Amino acid sequence: MGFFEDLAARIDSRDTMVCVGLDPDPDRLPEDVRDAELPRWQFNRRIIDATHECAACYKPNAAFYEGADGWRALAETIAYAHGKDVPVILDAKRGDIGNTARQYASALDRADAITVNPYMGRDSLQPFLSREEKGIFALCRTSNPGGKDFQNLELASYDEYLYEHVARRMAEWDEHGNVGLVVGATRPEELERVREIAPDLPFLVPGVGAQGGDVEAAVEHGRTAAGVGVVNSTRGIIFAGEEREDWDRAAGAAAKRLRDRLNEYR
Repeated sequence: MGFFEDLAARIDSRDTMVCVGLDPDPDRLPEDVRDAELPRWQFNRRIIDATHECAACYKPNAAFYEGADGWRALAETIAYAHGKDVPVILDAKRGDIGNTARQYASALDRADAITVNPYMGRDSLQPFLSREEKGIFALCRTSNPGGKDFQNLELASYDEYLYEHVARRMAEWDEHGNVGLVVGATRPEELERVREIAPDLPFLVPGVGAQGGDVEAAVEHGRTAAGVGVVNSTRGIIFAGEEREDWDRAAGAAAKRLRDRLNEYR
């Protein structure tokens, strides 16, 4: 099966849309893992143990794994998540051309899906698109305030906004059923608009945690008709118990709360 079939099966079997972001900020790691070998991996291991029953997938951000120890921690994290039967989206926002793009796509040898930046056009995404069994999530309408600087520019020749054009093109390029979109929950009307343009593409929806996005809109518009789509929370889960000794238990409780909150609208 391809990535989105696997993801759909996970969503159904665990009754969850929760994507847990794994961004182990070294400055925020608990004292009891800071001195461990590969502290980022030890932190992630305990987060996964506490949250996997509520997780549709995990999403480590590559920025938090720079350096030799970081890449080792990332490899261990992906393998451990797979051991719990949870798919992994690598949040790397890759996008380049030629051999560089092919090298970036090699990250999919370990991860199940990856986020990509479509700014440089189809040839920059082709090495990812051609991996039929893997998933890609293209940046479309992101949740950060500055996303509007470019994504909301009007394209006179197409009579639509840039983010709308990205959604349309990605739907056209989805030849293998392995394309999804990153669409934030902080602009629910735009989330709805992207769903109208790309009804069959699963969404990865950030912004419902610390950024205060619209949970109901994330559920209503983030899923395809078949119910495939995930809602990401990172800091709101993994640092939910930042001041507590049982920080991993707090993370597990936060993941459960989000799962239950999302399920109110499913």
